[in-house]
Amino acid sequence: MVESKAVVDLTRDEARAELDRLARLLGEANLAYHTDDAPVLSDADYDAAKRRNAEIESRFPDLKRADSPSDQVGAAPSEGFGKVRHVVRMLSLGNLFEDDEVAEFDARVRKFLNLGAQDPLAYTSEPKIDGLSLSLRYEGGKLVQAATRGDGEVGENVTANALTIKDIPQTLQGAPDVLEVRGEVYMSHADFAALNERHAQTGGKTFANPRNAAAGSLRQLDPKITEARPLRFFAYAWGDLSAPLAETQFGAIERLKALGFQTNPLTKLCETPQEMLAHYKSIEAQRATLGYDIDGVVYKVNALSLQQRLGFRSTTPRWATAHKFPAELAWTTLEAIDIQVGRTGALSPVARLKPVTVGGVVVSNATLHNEDYIEGRDSKGEPIREGRDIRVGDWVQVYRAGDVIPKIADVDLGKRAPNAEPYVFPKTCPECGSDAVREEGDAVRRCTGGMICPAQAIEKLKHFVSRGAFDIEGLGAKQIEMFFHDEVLPIKEPADIFTLAERDAGNLAKLKNRDGFGEKSAKKLFEAIDSKRKIPLARLLFALGIRHLGENGGALLANHYLSWAAFESAMTSAEVGSGPAWEELVSIDGVGSVLAASVVTTFHQAAERASIDRLVAQLDVEDVELRDTSGSPVAGKTLVFTGTLEKMTRAEAKSRAEALGAKVAGSVSAKTDLLIAGPGAGSKAKKAEELGIETIDEDAWIALIAGL
Repeated sequence: MVESKAVVDLTRDEARAELDRLARLLGEANLAYHTDDAPVLSDADYDAAKRRNAEIESRFPDLKRADSPSDQVGAAPSEGFGKVRHVVRMLSLGNLFEDDEVAEFDARVRKFLNLGAQDPLAYTSEPKIDGLSLSLRYEGGKLVQAATRGDGEVGENVTANALTIKDIPQTLQGAPDVLEVRGEVYMSHADFAALNERHAQTGGKTFANPRNAAAGSLRQLDPKITEARPLRFFAYAWGDLSAPLAETQFGAIERLKALGFQTNPLTKLCETPQEMLAHYKSIEAQRATLGYDIDGVVYKVNALSLQQRLGFRSTTPRWATAHKFPAELAWTTLEAIDIQVGRTGALSPVARLKPVTVGGVVVSNATLHNEDYIEGRDSKGEPIREGRDIRVGDWVQVYRAGDVIPKIADVDLGKRAPNAEPYVFPKTCPECGSDAVREEGDAVRRCTGGMICPAQAIEKLKHFVSRGAFDIEGLGAKQIEMFFHDEVLPIKEPADIFTLAERDAGNLAKLKNRDGFGEKSAKKLFEAIDSKRKIPLARLLFALGIRHLGENGGALLANHYLSWAAFESAMTSAEVGSGPAWEELVSIDGVGSVLAASVVTTFHQAAERASIDRLVAQLDVEDVELRDTSGSPVAGKTLVFTGTLEKMTRAEAKSRAEALGAKVAGSVSAKTDLLIAGPGAGSKAKKAEELGIETIDEDAWIALIAGL
C-alpha cells in the first residue's frame, strides 16, 4: 500500500493541485451527506480530508482557495423545511488520526493557555455518535424548537418531528429559562435491521446504513412517518443559555442527564493524554458490541472557563477534537478516467470505478491526482506503487484513509488485460480545445483558455451562487450550466444573473414553460435573485472568486475597510509591492503578500474590473456593522503585538483584542494606534518609537482590558 505524500514534502504546485482536488471532493461530500442523506464519504474520511486541506493551507497560506473547505460547516438547509438561524453557531470538530496526536492536541491547548506540562488540565472523553446533529431549544422548560445543524448558521426546522422521538423530553423541570440542548439523533443496529426488513417486505426504500436511516427519518415532511421510525437521541452539548449548567463539561453533562436526557454512559473524565488514549482504546474495543454506530472519540477541555478562553477557529473549537477510528480498503474495477477542468483551469483526472462499498459507504469515484500519479511516479520522478501505472480496466485497490480520500492505492498487474493501453494524458483542454500547459516544476497541467473556457467560466459562476457566497435559492450548479449555454437568456458573468428578469421583459415569456420552469417557478427564481441584491461586504468579496481569497480572507478585508467604497478605492489606488494602499493592505493581520497581490491584480485587469463594476451596479452592498464595544478602551483602534507575550499567548491576545472591537495588524504603520511589546521586541518597537506610536508592555495591556 502506498501512502500519500506528506504535506511537508509537497511542492507549491502539488499543494495547489491537492487543494483543488480536496475542495471538489469535500464539496460533493457536503451535498451528499447533509442535503441528500446519501454520503459518498464516511465521516472519518470526510473529516480527515478537511484536516489535510487545513495542513496544506497552513504551510501554503497564499494558496488557500476562495471556496476553501476549511471555512465551511455542513451544507445549506433543504428547501423542504423552514429555516432556523442558530443563536450560537453549530460548528464541526477538528480531527486526530494517530495516537501521538493526542499528546500534540494537549500541547496545543496548553500552549494557547500558557500552561506548563505539569499544570493540571482535565478532559472529557466520549464516543462520537455517527448520526444527525440536532439542536433543541427549551424556553420556560418547554420544547419550542428543534433544528438540524444545516450549514452551522442556518438549519432546518424539524420541531414537529423531534416531538415524536421518545428520548427527547417535551418539558423540563429545574432547567434554565432558556436552554438549547445539542446532541445526535441515531438509530440502533437492531432497529435499523428491523426497519429495512419491514421496508423490503412492503417494497419500500431500504437504507444503506443506520446514519442514513436516522437522517432520512428525521427529515420527513410528515411527522407521522418520523414517529413510526425507531429514532434515539444522545445529548452531549448546549448552545444558547440563560444561565450556566455547571462549571465543567462533565458537570454539565451530568446536569443534562438529571434533566431527563439520555447521555452516553461511556463518557469519562481523563486527567492526562495517556488516560485519554487508554479510554479511546477501550471504546474502540467495545465498538462492535455497542449496538449503534460510532466513528471515534471526542475529547473536550473539561473546565468551561478554559473553553471560553480557548475560543474558536473559523469552523472548529480549539478546546475540542475528534479522535477517529482507522478506515478501510477495497478492490474494484477502474472503468474510465475522466478529466475535470476546475475554476483555475487545472486538469484533474478522476477514476470512475465500478461501485464498491468501503467502510459502509459506496464509492464510485476516486482521485488520480495528476498525470505523474497515473504513470506511477511522484513529482521528483521517483517510482510509486513500485512504478506500476494505472490503466482503464485495471483491478485497483481503493484506499480511504485520513490523509487522502478516496484514492487508488495500488494495481493488481496479475489481473490486467493483455491489450490494456497506457493512459495518455490530454495536452489540450477537453472543454475548449485550448492548449493545456504544464509549466516546469508544476505538478498540474492547466488550460490556457481563461474565460473563453466554458468549464472555468461555469465553475466561477457556480462559486458565485454557492452557499458561502450569494446562495441564491433555485439557482444552483445545474441551473447555472443550463443558463450558461442558453441562447435566449444566457448567464455568462455574475451581473447577468441580476439582469435576468429585465432581459425576460418581466413577462416570463422567455423563461416559463421550458427547461423545467413554469410561471410560478420562474417568478420564484426572480424573487430569489432580487432578495440577494442586498449583500454583506464579506460575502461579496468571497463570491467574486478571486484566487486565494476565501471566506476568512473576505471577512478580514471587510472588517478592515468596512465598506465597498473604501475597499474599492483602496484596491484601485494600490500598486503591487509599494505605496501606502499596498502597505495598509499587507499590514492586515492574516493577509499575506500573495493574497494581496491577487486582489490588487484582479482590480487592475480591465476585463475583470469591468465585470465587477457591472455586478456592483446591480447590488446594495452592506457596510460592516461594528459590534457594540461601548466601554472598550481599544474599540476602533489598530493594535500590533510584538515580542514574546508571557501571560497570554499571541493567539489569545489577538482574539481578546478583536472581541473588544480592535483591529489587529501584523506590522506597524502610521495608522497604528497602540503597540503591545513583550520581551524581544525588535524592529516593530523601533518603528513605533520613530512614528510616535504609544507602546505598552503586556502587564499594561492586561490591566487595560481587565474586567472586559
